[in-house]
Amino acid sequence: MKINIYYGGRGLVDDPTIVVLDKMQAVLEELNVSVERFNLYEMKNALTTLPLTLKAADGIILATTVEWYGIGGYMQSFLDAIWMYGDKDKIRQIYMCPVVMSTTYGEREAKLNLSNAWEILGGLPASGICGYIKDVYEFEQNKDYVTIIEKKAEDLYRTIHQKVKSLPASNQAVNQSVALNKGMELTPQESEQLSKYASDEIYVQKQKEDIQELSALFKGMLGKQEKAQMQQIYAPFETHFHPLPGQKGLYKIELTDREDVFYLKIEQHELEILEETGTKPDIEMTLTEEVLQKIMQGQETFQKAFMTGNIKMKGDFGLFRMLDEMFVF
Repeated sequence: MKINIYYGGRGLVDDPTIVVLDKMQAVLEELNVSVERFNLYEMKNALTTLPLTLKAADGIILATTVEWYGIGGYMQSFLDAIWMYGDKDKIRQIYMCPVVMSTTYGEREAKLNLSNAWEILGGLPASGICGYIKDVYEFEQNKDYVTIIEKKAEDLYRTIHQKVKSLPASNQAVNQSVALNKGMELTPQESEQLSKYASDEIYVQKQKEDIQELSALFKGMLGKQEKAQMQQIYAPFETHFHPLPGQKGLYKIELTDREDVFYLKIEQHELEILEETGTKPDIEMTLTEEVLQKIMQGQETFQKAFMTGNIKMKGDFGLFRMLDEMFVF
């Protein structure tokens, strides 16, 4: 019989979970069980390959410490890796005993989360252990607690040895209906090869660089397309500009549905259309592209759109009124 222990804590000296694991491992080894322990905090760069270690196991112990909330990032990442790369046929034959010790509130919820996760993965449940530990030294010296831990290790041995059956659970149905509904079906050999690729840092880095290059390419294409669309909006302002003697001002126009902003800078007889400026505008307007198109098509005026609430404006109202005289659409 072989049992793997996966420890998801941080390896602190006063971690009560380590105390529990040491005592359980000692009992299991006395029963001639081959025990192998994996400290996830030491293998955080190789978590995607760890599901391969499940192949030789008859049972596993998922152990973690609740230090502030939940099962912790290392354990969650390991479970994610099992979901992505684990051999589901093998997992169906593996019993899992959850061990959760807490230095704060939440050990019962974390133990339940581990049990639910393993059953959703398709694995077999085994009775676990959890507890709140305030003082590790007192906990380690308490003979009653030690007896409970040793008995739990013996129960795990019997469960695996006798292949204890359990009633169907609803979260196992999730595995049957959801887990199979993936974009692609992988054989265990393909999953193993994929996990090797995922753990190859050079390969992963190359993939990230390729993705960034493609993202930049598409962003550039989208940027050119958006710029062309904005040029179509700017053009009518340039062709329908009728300067007024002595008139000047800086108008900010924000198109709320496009999340685009541009500025009309008027100096005497010249019009300049800007995408950004460091100067505070005299007028700030917000409207939709549809309202602006109606104005440029002569179906609406700036002042009428303001009176009907289609334009929101703040600033010098006198300058705002001049828009209809300077831009005759």
